[in-house]
Amino acid sequence: MTLKKPIQPFWSADAKSSAPGGSDPAVGFSTALYDTMQAHGFRFFLTTRFPQADKLGFRSNIIAGNWPQELIERYDASDLFWRSRLIDGLKKTVMPIYSGTGIFAQPGGDKGSTNLTRRFEELGLHDTVSFTLHDAILRHYVIMFSGLRNPLDEQECARMVFAVLKALDVFSLATEPPLADYERLTVREIECLRWSASGKSSEEIAIILKISAHTVNGYLKTAMRKLDAVNRMQAVARAYRFRLL
Repeated sequence: MTLKKPIQPFWSADAKSSAPGGSDPAVGFSTALYDTMQAHGFRFFLTTRFPQADKLGFRSNIIAGNWPQELIERYDASDLFWRSRLIDGLKKTVMPIYSGTGIFAQPGGDKGSTNLTRRFEELGLHDTVSFTLHDAILRHYVIMFSGLRNPLDEQECARMVFAVLKALDVFSLATEPPLADYERLTVREIECLRWSASGKSSEEIAIILKISAHTVNGYLKTAMRKLDAVNRMQAVARAYRFRLL
């Protein structure tokens, strides 16, 4: 069965930021994924943020897709997404994973997981290829294509991943949030953090940079504020996390 255009994509509120020229980046992204899906013989596609920390829900992480609404509601209510075989597997590899409907269930499973897996099959999501991608500002995504088809060979899979990567790059640039405070760290602030990470005291950093210890402390305090850190150690940790050091 071939789905007909126009599709009815869905996406999160923050994904609907206006792109230059007034076009909606989510629509362009969804259309590109739909075209990729059809080109490779799948019936369904879905893109979500990778569940992490306090953002583990299914529906709240969805960016674009064409899954049946009933399935979205049932899967969201099951709270299986973040603890599924899918997410567990994608934490362990950067390679695409090809699998059956059981990948959406929890390892070990229970009656609820079994019933939901059966519904995935009834709706046509028999086989799924899934993989993760990061954009330029380290936002982490899960990409899924489902349907009924044989596993992709390496060349076809590479073409599919590259097509998604191009679409994701355009979408990411169009929805990039305003600069955060930590992205406004000055060169001096980063230098002081870098030497702090090496175990240097304010007095030692002052000698290295040929400035006063008072000035060093001033740079570190403003860096801590921009990084929303309570002390120097936490500021260094956050700077590493944001790839500033």
